[in-house]
Amino acid sequence: MSEKPPFVLVDGSSYLFRAYHALPDLSNSQGEPTGAIVGVLNMLRRLIGDYQPHYMAVVFDAPGGSFRNELYPDYKANRPPMPEDLRCQIEPLHEIVQAMGLPLVMVAGVEADDVIGTLAVQATEAGLETVISTGDKDMAQLVNPSVSLVNTMSETTTDEQGVMDKFGVRPDQIIDYLALVGDSADNIPGVPKCGPKTAAKWLKSYETLDELISHADEIGGKIGENLRSSLEQLPLSRKLATIKLDVALDQAPKDHSIGDQNTSLLRSHFQRMESNRLLASLEGTDQEAPQAEAEAAVEADYQTILSQAELLKWLKRLSSSELFAFDTETTSLDYMQAELVGISFAISPGEAAYVPLAHDYPGAPEQLPLEWVLEQFKPLLEDPEQKKVGQNLKYDMSVLARYGIQMQGIAFDTMLESYVLNSTATRHDMDSLAKNYLNHATIHFEDIAGKGKKQLTFNQIELDQASPYAAEDADITLRLHQEIWPKLESESSLTKLFNELEVALVPVLSRIERNGVSVDSTMLRQQSDAFARQLHELEQQAYSLAGHNFNLGSPKQIGEVFFNELQLPVISKTPKGAPSTAESVLVELAHQGHELPSVILQHRGLAKLKSTYTDKLPEMVNPTTGRVHTSYHQAVAATGRLSSTDPNLQNIPIRSEEGRRIRQAFVPQAGWKMVAADYSQIELRIMAHLSQDQGLLQAFSEGKDIHTATAAEVFGTELEQVSSEQRRSAKAINFGLIYGMSAFGLARQLGIERKAAQEYVDLYFDRYPGVAEFMDRIREQAHQQGYVETLYGRRLYLPDINARNHQRRTAAERTAINAPMQGTAADIIKRAMLSVDQWIEGEKPPVQMLMQVHDELVFEVEPEYLQEATTVLTERMQGAALLDVPLLVDVGVGDNWDEAH
Repeated sequence: MSEKPPFVLVDGSSYLFRAYHALPDLSNSQGEPTGAIVGVLNMLRRLIGDYQPHYMAVVFDAPGGSFRNELYPDYKANRPPMPEDLRCQIEPLHEIVQAMGLPLVMVAGVEADDVIGTLAVQATEAGLETVISTGDKDMAQLVNPSVSLVNTMSETTTDEQGVMDKFGVRPDQIIDYLALVGDSADNIPGVPKCGPKTAAKWLKSYETLDELISHADEIGGKIGENLRSSLEQLPLSRKLATIKLDVALDQAPKDHSIGDQNTSLLRSHFQRMESNRLLASLEGTDQEAPQAEAEAAVEADYQTILSQAELLKWLKRLSSSELFAFDTETTSLDYMQAELVGISFAISPGEAAYVPLAHDYPGAPEQLPLEWVLEQFKPLLEDPEQKKVGQNLKYDMSVLARYGIQMQGIAFDTMLESYVLNSTATRHDMDSLAKNYLNHATIHFEDIAGKGKKQLTFNQIELDQASPYAAEDADITLRLHQEIWPKLESESSLTKLFNELEVALVPVLSRIERNGVSVDSTMLRQQSDAFARQLHELEQQAYSLAGHNFNLGSPKQIGEVFFNELQLPVISKTPKGAPSTAESVLVELAHQGHELPSVILQHRGLAKLKSTYTDKLPEMVNPTTGRVHTSYHQAVAATGRLSSTDPNLQNIPIRSEEGRRIRQAFVPQAGWKMVAADYSQIELRIMAHLSQDQGLLQAFSEGKDIHTATAAEVFGTELEQVSSEQRRSAKAINFGLIYGMSAFGLARQLGIERKAAQEYVDLYFDRYPGVAEFMDRIREQAHQQGYVETLYGRRLYLPDINARNHQRRTAAERTAINAPMQGTAADIIKRAMLSVDQWIEGEKPPVQMLMQVHDELVFEVEPEYLQEATTVLTERMQGAALLDVPLLVDVGVGDNWDEAH
């Protein structure tokens, strides 16, 4: 390429979709999506910075179909409709592009590719060199000595040799190549089972598609039959794959000069988007986000390993490395059913390899035998001294366990490193971390597999796409570790928390998940039937109260009944100004004594239990184990608590009759017993320890019922004289205050006047002054340093603690008070799980740990071993922390979870 700036052509439609999938779901305070716009603008600004072009065009697909739809009605028929949250970003993006002074081009009846192709040809004729910025492989047919492609996502530039290296054919053979392999995304037929390697081989032998067609009878085997059966439709496939080079355009390349930007219009757009970074760029003071440092230039060298010699060479390097990144590619997110498709690894930044094992798409190359590869890797993966790093390695560990590999040596996990460093700074998935810490946009799974029902599984993805994706996973993991770990290591308390708690817990959680828990599917189906009858009764009751039938699931119809027909008071409004029917509104209306909101709340709660548990759990039973296997997540809840999904075992109500009935369906294996061990009032005990309030310390040390003791203090009566109503009020005060509840909230919960509730709060703090001092101290500490800590050094950052908005600031203050207790409780039960697992793994008793639910651990135990198991579990759980008050554990035994609680 010459030193003169090239003519830059941007495939705006490609940019738009890639940005949409690459960035988190960004939106402004009105809920308007902005992520795709931000992504496209970032890429455009970078592109302009790199090439400093005088001439440039940003080309988008025009609304409606193209001439290809007339040629072939099924063209692109497989593509799902554009998501609404992407569609609504197109018009503002077009306006912003034009306000930046960039020529925007759309031509009806053709695609953006055709416009780009035509402009590229015209530019070559005008003596201009052209750079086409796209991620579309079809554009390779446009490459010539004066036209090259640049992919801003992978930071790769493709010239003629690059096309040869990537596809195995010359640019002038790309159209024929595409016609042969077809395109599932565009629904171009191609030759069945003709993959990239086969197409390249045929074109090497016969040069052109026409020549291949005339010699089709020379191709042997099944693939030859497929070719001959496709001869009739191949010309159509070629037409569909051919970029049109003679689109009638109003302007020539040199008419597409970059103009002056409309700063006021851009400012208006960026203010609406609420993007401080984009606004700052208008003033020439663009600052990176605090955590997002400029990405170091790392040239990617990714290998696909298809021979034993290559793999053995890599294994030798891995064995001698201090640390390597490891990742698996599989067919499913369900670790109990996922099948291995390949493995990837990295030793140094920018250098990674992918070993495909089970890609079985038509034309897939021969791959190394899975059994042989795993046999080679087993000693390395099971070596506790060989350090590994991964992103959510618990998943990989669980998958490998089903292949007979007990993974050890997990030294680091980037998901957990980020989480322990700052649980609220970002989401902790790889894409978010790469953006936040490396300023790198990763390849998204949807980019190579599609979305929705048509999404491919990894084994169906061609290696030219699968390999870079898989190798990048390992490479980015290593680079993230090198970026995050020094930050974490500089804080000794966080390093200790990471090493001794979070990483140590990974194999424990993997074992619990794989143990699973049995459910009585017959009982659950019977409960579903009973719930259906209850729901019908509640619906009839609601219709009777409203005076007519209406849809209980429609906020619009509920609003009509509530506020227009029954004239109920409007508590709050939606962002669009309509009266809200959110759950908090229904609770408030029910509290005011209105019957219909109460009925709808019951209906909603019961419907959720039915759909989430009684209907769904029987369908989630693993066909091999006969059990339900949840997934525990360490990096979701900011306080350190574990969360549970697929199914969520932590949201089954314990106080309602319906919740207890669902728990009755959780049963031990035949002949065993269910054992539930639950910490008693752990957060109140932690409050006593942290606040050092003498009244609380004494009450717990003397074994008093803390709610009765609090009632005696607050209401000024003897312990023996405390009524059940007074104890209930004291319980609400105890738990309410550790969650930062105000007198107003307490009044609403107890159904009393706010003044009376304030008197209760004042009396409480008068009797327990240490608690008041602790709360004041924690609030002040949070305001000063922006975070609070648990007993074990876990930091809980509070982004809104100094917010100007009063509501957000007071909410952060309430969190600051509760977080040290909730976080410490989470740390303690994790320590208990480690201790119990050490006993189970060491002594192999007839005990299995099945579930962790907040402050409770659930086990199944052989009946003959119940007494010893109960003793050991109590000792180990109570010994998980040393507090200034006794840590008590209640242990129950039964034939199901409800009985054991």
